[in-house]
Amino acid sequence: MGKKQCALGFMEELTTTIGILGLGFVGLTTALGFSEKGYCVLGYDANETRQQLINNGKVPFYEPGLDDALNKNLNKTFYLETSAEIVARKSDIIFFCVGTPCGEDGKADLSYIFSALDSVFPVFGDNKYRLLIIKSTIPPGTAKNNIFPYLREKGISDKCSLANNPEFLREGKCWDDFIKPDRIVCGVQDERAAEVLKKIYVPFNAPIYFVSLNTAEFIKYLSNALLASMISFSNEMSMIAEVVGGINVRQAFHALHEDKRLKKTGIANYIFPGCGYGGYCLPKDIKALAAIAKQNGLTPRIINEVIAVNEKMPSFFTEKILSLTKREKSIGILGLSFKPASDDVRDSASAKIICLLLENGIKNIYAYDPVANHDFNALYKFNNVEYLESKEELCKMSDVIVLVTAWEEFKFLRFAFPQKEWIDCRYFLEEETH
Repeated sequence: MGKKQCALGFMEELTTTIGILGLGFVGLTTALGFSEKGYCVLGYDANETRQQLINNGKVPFYEPGLDDALNKNLNKTFYLETSAEIVARKSDIIFFCVGTPCGEDGKADLSYIFSALDSVFPVFGDNKYRLLIIKSTIPPGTAKNNIFPYLREKGISDKCSLANNPEFLREGKCWDDFIKPDRIVCGVQDERAAEVLKKIYVPFNAPIYFVSLNTAEFIKYLSNALLASMISFSNEMSMIAEVVGGINVRQAFHALHEDKRLKKTGIANYIFPGCGYGGYCLPKDIKALAAIAKQNGLTPRIINEVIAVNEKMPSFFTEKILSLTKREKSIGILGLSFKPASDDVRDSASAKIICLLLENGIKNIYAYDPVANHDFNALYKFNNVEYLESKEELCKMSDVIVLVTAWEEFKFLRFAFPQKEWIDCRYFLEEETH
């Protein structure tokens, strides 16, 4: 079977066929982003349920912008295939967008990447040149020291180029971040790979940094480590303010943001206290960075403290809740996803707080999230937690209301239920002005 003829495929610069293996947040966004620009994109995910949902025109997770992009491009410039091998056989470029979870020791689990590589090796008998691009987040040194030697061992290192192209996508804003990137980072070993990457990214009109494989991997961790450090710094400062007392933490940080050195950067969003960072990326990546440093004989003191502060936050707020609450009272948890505009409940602060409340004898817990009730319940399976259908119902049923995820629809909710006891773990709720 020949290549599918995609819309705009007649344009010389868009005749490249791009394959995407792994259709989670990163993979599906990447696939739809390139297809939106007119490339012929072929995708495959080993998760049959996810693959079927996408084939039916449904994004398998909550991510603004992707639904419209999928409906627009499915079976026009974006096609699903039934195996990784078929994707690889028809593609000139193959992006690997599979998970790299961390193990108990913090090290990145690379098994999914090597499994995906194994699935495409059979196609290299046709002697066609292909560019293999690792988009998954991998520790510095992985492509050079682990993946390329593996390609050489399998006898295909002279039939392809290896590159890495780390993603800088924020859950809840993946689509905008991909379509309008602030920079594109490409780790390459040879000029041919650089030329191919330069060509496919022309429509994105963004600065491209061509660097070594190790440097590209490091830039991703450098970015995430900075963000995590700012979050943990803010959280530690908020704990100091809480124990000193008489400090309006929300006002203090908003005043800090007026500093002109911060105001125009947009980075102030990360310099604000809460319950700690969560989700899939930051927790595993920061632990993996600490592990790779230790593996190379360095104790990363700042990074270790970033992790320690982050792990402290759920217990800090749980202690605050327990100090203000009698155990027979009912507690409502507002927000279950790790951040607003996402249904991702992995490493959620809400889960950690609920777990600690249950361990401390709290038996009446209600929970509500605009999009994540089902996924949260499916993942954590807590007893003595009742999931409600609206924020208003939760507020009516609960004696104490704990704001954990800063969904915009919660911002003014305290005004509607002033008689309730509120604990704002995100310093987010609007307050009465005097």
